[in-house]
Amino acid sequence: MKETDREAVATAVQRVAGMLQRPDQLDKVEQYRRREARKKASVEARLKAAIQSQLDGVRTGLSQLHNALNDVKDIQQSLADVSKDWRQSINTIESLKDVKDAVVRHSQLAAAVENLKNIFSVPEIVRETQDLIEHGELLQAHRKLMDLECSRDGLMYEQYRMDSGNTRDMTLIHSYFGSTQGLSDELAKQLWMVLQRSLVTVRRDPTLLVSVVRIIEREEKIDRRILDRKKQTGFVPPGRPKNWKEKMFTILDRTVTTRIEGTQADTRESDRMWLVRHLEIIRKYVLDDLIVAKNLLAQCFPPHYEIFRSLLRTYHQALSARMQDLAAEDLEANEIVSLLTWVLNTYTSVEMMGNAELAPEVDVALLEPLLSADVVSALLDTYMSTLTSNIIAWLRKALETDKKDWMKETEPEADQDGYYQTTLPAIVFQMFEQNLQVAAQISEDLKTKVLVLCLQQMNSFLSRYKEEAQLYRDEHLRDRQHPHCYVQYMVAVVNNCQTFKESIVSLKRKYLKHEAEEGVSLSQPSMDGVLDAIAKEGCGSLLEEVFLDLEQHLNELMTKKWLLGSNAVDIICVTVEDYFNDFAKIKKPYRKRMIAEAHRRAVQEYLRAVMQKRISFRSAEERKDGAERMVREAEQLRFLFRKLASGFGEEMDSYCDTIIAVAEVIKLTDPSLLYLEVSTLVSKYPDIRDDHIGALLAMRGDASRDMKQTIIETLEQGPAQASPDYVPIFKDIVVPSLNVAKLLK
Repeated sequence: MKETDREAVATAVQRVAGMLQRPDQLDKVEQYRRREARKKASVEARLKAAIQSQLDGVRTGLSQLHNALNDVKDIQQSLADVSKDWRQSINTIESLKDVKDAVVRHSQLAAAVENLKNIFSVPEIVRETQDLIEHGELLQAHRKLMDLECSRDGLMYEQYRMDSGNTRDMTLIHSYFGSTQGLSDELAKQLWMVLQRSLVTVRRDPTLLVSVVRIIEREEKIDRRILDRKKQTGFVPPGRPKNWKEKMFTILDRTVTTRIEGTQADTRESDRMWLVRHLEIIRKYVLDDLIVAKNLLAQCFPPHYEIFRSLLRTYHQALSARMQDLAAEDLEANEIVSLLTWVLNTYTSVEMMGNAELAPEVDVALLEPLLSADVVSALLDTYMSTLTSNIIAWLRKALETDKKDWMKETEPEADQDGYYQTTLPAIVFQMFEQNLQVAAQISEDLKTKVLVLCLQQMNSFLSRYKEEAQLYRDEHLRDRQHPHCYVQYMVAVVNNCQTFKESIVSLKRKYLKHEAEEGVSLSQPSMDGVLDAIAKEGCGSLLEEVFLDLEQHLNELMTKKWLLGSNAVDIICVTVEDYFNDFAKIKKPYRKRMIAEAHRRAVQEYLRAVMQKRISFRSAEERKDGAERMVREAEQLRFLFRKLASGFGEEMDSYCDTIIAVAEVIKLTDPSLLYLEVSTLVSKYPDIRDDHIGALLAMRGDASRDMKQTIIETLEQGPAQASPDYVPIFKDIVVPSLNVAKLLK
């Protein structure tokens, strides 16, 4: 306490010192004293109130403890009295065992008396129930069946309570009510028959279906009550639980499966379109059934059954199983397409699950795939493999048919522009088009794969086409009288190349997306190259035909007969023009190239005649006449090929200029200028060789041996360089096998 007092005094001193720090605060000493006195009085009052409250609480607690002690003593006394009374009543309870047995017997007798009427009338009730079932009065029949089962179950339960080990009495009761189980089974059969035809029944007699559902609901309630009693007593009547609701859904599942499997009316042997028909019947049946289930059937079942959702799931599972069975069969290519189109597209389209009448209960986005990705992939692989074999066979057959047409005695057909053609391109691309249209029905990815396959096979096919065209040409060359329409059909082969190119571009534009075009277009250059090669060889074969007919007249060039006035070039021009009248049936891109090649070849053959050393001019007069004739014939050829090339917008005169340049060398009168003239010729035509120069000088007939030697040696020292766009013309001209030394003599 002293310590506390000292602390209080120290605190007070500190507080007073804080209040009296200036002289003018001394005037307020009395005011400070009164304020502190009020604070002190307030604190003392709060302390007194707190102490008083605690004292009241302690007093109340002591009172409650006292009362609790008295209550415990009373309870203890009561328990002692109960224990005393229980010990005294043990003998009394044992003496009441007979009473207990009597009560049990009384309960059993009461149950027997209560069911006595039913017990005696069991045979009659069984007959009535049987009649009701036969007449389709299912609700009334079920009511009587429930009465029978209730009587049987009540008696058996009382017997079970009295003596659960007494099987003889239990068997006796069960055998007496033995017809009850048979009635239950018979009624169940009727219920299942109605449920199997539920989609028909709901339209004709929905009341009957509602009755069936009510019976099943009653049995479900009884099952639940029996199972609850089993937990308490362990007793379960015979035939329980029936689980008719579960069996109902099993029956519906089996009915759906049977209905879907039963839609296959045909086989591949009886109808090539069996699968298409089968799938269409499935589509129609399933759509009609689900619409009926949604609009009518759902109204006959309690909402918690979710009958439409259950049927939707059942149909989906049954369809999936059926599609898997079909996928496991050895399907042909068109059948695989039909199946995948149906599974991937038709099933979720507005023609089936996406139908507006099924919305919003059916959301196609939530439906599982009918076939797994592995099965679909396996089917697609099989389809692509089969399609590859089919395309190869189709292309081979188409080519064989086209080859037979080549041997016909009649000209090929012409298109709307008058160009010869065969049916091969149309057949090939019609086949490609059909397969691409089919693939597009399944997926974009498959369509692209089929397009790539078609282009790949087209590449291989063109190689065979090229070989067959070569064989056709070789066969004709062995006997130029056969085939009769060789020229016309070779023209058609050339035109087919252009048709193929255009069709390939059209096919890619129609069926190929821009993002996939780059990868697929890699095959285009190679096919264009093959087609151009076929066309080039075809044009070459046609020109070969022309120049074979011209061979006799070409041999007249640069001979004495020619110098004296041969009409060989006239005949050559007429023959070429006549042939090109037939070649007018060739499409422009190739005809243009063909005219240019014919022009080059005609000039080349003319120059070859010059290099054949058939004539050697003996005088300046002969050289002049020969040179002038060469110039006239060059102009004749120029005029011919200008006429043939009209309409193409390009001049092709440079080839004939070669003849004129050679004629200038022949015509030269001053031998001293011969070197200069020959140099000019060589500079213009860099592919001219020394043997060509030797043959040309030999044809002049006036060049000395030294002059020939000097000209050739000088030209050999500085060969001319060809320009990049120069087309060689002397390169393929072969001079007869005389060496230069002999030519110089």
